[in-house]
Amino acid sequence: MSTSPPVFSTFENGVYTITLNRPQRANAFDYGMAKALQAALKNAARDPQIRCVLLTGAGAVFSAGQDLSEVQSTESISYREHMQRTYNPIILQIRHLEKPVLAALKGAVAGAALGIALACDMRIAAQNTLFTVGFLKVGLVPDSAVSLLLPAVIGLGQASELAFMNTPFDAEQALTWGLVNRVVPADDLDALAFQWASELTQGPVGTMGLTKRAFNKAVLPHLEQVLDYEAHLQAIAQHGDEHREGVRAFLEKRKPRFTGA
Repeated sequence: MSTSPPVFSTFENGVYTITLNRPQRANAFDYGMAKALQAALKNAARDPQIRCVLLTGAGAVFSAGQDLSEVQSTESISYREHMQRTYNPIILQIRHLEKPVLAALKGAVAGAALGIALACDMRIAAQNTLFTVGFLKVGLVPDSAVSLLLPAVIGLGQASELAFMNTPFDAEQALTWGLVNRVVPADDLDALAFQWASELTQGPVGTMGLTKRAFNKAVLPHLEQVLDYEAHLQAIAQHGDEHREGVRAFLEKRKPRFTGA
């Protein structure tokens, strides 16, 4: 059993780097990693020396989203309760954190991890980044505010196609849509992301926090209600045949066979 922490943090020159650290599982979220990320974000909010948060993943990927093997092993869990304990607080922490939060993306960015990335203030992506909505492939609805943030960024029609068809898209397409701010060579991602974060620490961080409040009020006034409604819908989807088939197919590494609701 690995003794490595599921999330680790470093601090340098005002930049607090939070690293998702389950590379052997493509940094997929289990309950422990979600709670560890919450703790790191709480620390970022209360430490005045931290002026910018940089969120990234260990190894070759940012995160593949929810670890479905955990879902399979805990069938009695309420998905609504799971969302309320894991991803919903993370999304709200990022949006309410009155400091800039920068996501450094690479490899896979899928499912709940896409929502977490979209909740960040800005995103820098390696050229090898591949984004996937992912949820419907396993018979679930988009959560982690993906149902709100993705259409807000790229439009409802495009978001619907990506969700319904589970079509992956690359970093250059994400840049064209405005989903990421910058695309850089994979070998340069860490250095350029840290450089950008360091530049942000030199700015008026207090006023940036007030600006986040304004953006939240203007653009995301119903964020908490949307998160709660996503959790409600996820609890419905949880008991459907499509979800059971989707998870089985994923774990068996085959294409799902959906035959009815």
